[in-house]
Amino acid sequence: MFKRLLVSKSFCPLFGCQFFSALNDNLLKNGLVALIVYVLARNNGASLVQLAGAIFILPSFLLSGMGGQLADRYDKALIARRLKFAEIFAALLSAAGFYLHSVPLLMGSLGLFGTISALFGPIKYGILPDHLQTEELPHGNALIEAATFLAILLGSILGTKAVTSISNLLPLSGLIVGLSIACWLSARAIPSTKEAAPDLVVQRNIFAST
Repeated sequence: MFKRLLVSKSFCPLFGCQFFSALNDNLLKNGLVALIVYVLARNNGASLVQLAGAIFILPSFLLSGMGGQLADRYDKALIARRLKFAEIFAALLSAAGFYLHSVPLLMGSLGLFGTISALFGPIKYGILPDHLQTEELPHGNALIEAATFLAILLGSILGTKAVTSISNLLPLSGLIVGLSIACWLSARAIPSTKEAAPDLVVQRNIFAST
């Protein structure tokens, strides 16, 4: 079953999209933490690390509700493509931040990645019933979770290693941009879905939607 899903045109693009996206999130987050702690060695490094965590997590609290509404109102594949296209610009901002050793730029890009991740979260799970049979759903969910945790592990290792062992952060910057493009290309291959609730009015007030 797992092998069949991984080569399926209806599931494989989503699997790749989620893997590349989660890997990029963790490359950026752990690379930023390593840059603060090991390279810049600021006196308020601990506070900056905590701030980075808050910046990445806060959008999930504020925007997940809106992400769920968008997933119901519109074609999930279309929203995924648009979000992952926007992620390329967030990756370019993070690349500039690593190249310039700029914490403000990296914090800003981390917030953008967190926002895109929060809006994409409901889509990556909500789209599974549109493309998989009922008996395939447990396996599909398991593969998505496996992709996420594998990406977290690799991103944690590579992000920290790149900053602490390589004097030039240009390769890390290029990898983040390259992964964002791969993620967008994967999203483009996700088959379109029907609008689950075409009459739904998306709540623009993030506090009300949350």
